[in-house]
Amino acid sequence: MASAQPIVIYPPDEDGGRRVRIDGATVGRAFSVQDVARYMQEAGLQEADEMDVVRSGLIEWRGGGPEAWSR
Repeated sequence: MASAQPIVIYPPDEDGGRRVRIDGATVGRAFSVQDVARYMQEAGLQEADEMDVVRSGLIEWRGGGPEAWSR
């Protein structure tokens, strides 16, 4: 994946899910950093894991960082 746009993780919703957008397209809702890593893998970053999610400069966290999964 040659990402010109960051991966955007939106604020938690009422269920604790966070919308995930990669390359301008919404790819689903994540409930943990493991879910975000899975979406990244599906988008072509096969080596992405939970630590990559926490440290990655590709990810723009909105409404809290990787530790925020509830309102």
